[in-house]
Amino acid sequence: MNFSGGRMNDILEAGLVPSPVWREKRWKEGEFEYYDDEWGNIWYRVIGKGKGGEIFQPALSHWDKLDHLIFPDFDLLERYAHAKDLFAKNPDKYHLAYLPGFPFSICRYLRKMEIYFQDLLLEREKIDILHSKVADLLEKVIRNFAAAGADGITFCEDWGTQQQLLVSPSMWRDIFKPLFIRLCGTAHTCGLHVLMHSCGYNWEILGDLAEAGVNAFQFDQPALYDLTRLAGRLKELQVCLWAPVDIQRVLPTGDQSRIEKEAEEMVRLFGSPHGGLIAKDYGDLFGIGVEPEWDAWAYDSFFRSMRNIS
Repeated sequence: MNFSGGRMNDILEAGLVPSPVWREKRWKEGEFEYYDDEWGNIWYRVIGKGKGGEIFQPALSHWDKLDHLIFPDFDLLERYAHAKDLFAKNPDKYHLAYLPGFPFSICRYLRKMEIYFQDLLLEREKIDILHSKVADLLEKVIRNFAAAGADGITFCEDWGTQQQLLVSPSMWRDIFKPLFIRLCGTAHTCGLHVLMHSCGYNWEILGDLAEAGVNAFQFDQPALYDLTRLAGRLKELQVCLWAPVDIQRVLPTGDQSRIEKEAEEMVRLFGSPHGGLIAKDYGDLFGIGVEPEWDAWAYDSFFRSMRNIS
């Protein structure tokens, strides 16, 4: 179980503390607010509307900047001190460390997403160099979290639309699978599990991700796959599902019976030694139009169903 608000939670999560050197800059121009990030990207958002915004100026706006690109100070050990202290004080919890990204999720911002997708076809040599540089840094992050007492790492890389991958499966296997093998391999060498969040429909590469070393999929839309079909596939792969009741098709309905039955079904389908289920809540109920009471129905149903099979 992985629920907030004082409910049952077996997972203790921690990430990097803020840099002792870098400081965010924010400024407003007309209806827009601008701000930078640790990578050197400049973002913008409409004031009073979106929270996150979009890339306005990518850090790597021209390829001639590649050799001089300055990466964040993720190798500073003081940025892991909080995680180390937190993990040490809570030995009964599963210690999960959040990576600051993964190659695709980081590099699509460094180049700006629509340009980055062109780069995958037109600038393959440079893309491979950029990916490798980012992976070098992430390997250090993984090792530092292992030294801090983590049991597993997690990261967010949204790879799918509602129907398919963002790139062809063959391109994914050619460009990105070696990066997953490298980074998941580093994690496993350090004794860590790998838990991956990804929105969208990733069916075509589930086997590849498991082969590369992903141990659990954090899917907020598990019903997108069809639960029975997904459960069968994950049992074959011996990969765990870490998920709430579906945040698109089920939880926002406000239908108590449907929400409770979905939670029961998830426990029945995924709760086996050949895969497993980590039931969780969703962090932004307001953003998906869900009342706290509806989320409580899911929690109670998960809890009852898991007790019945334990």
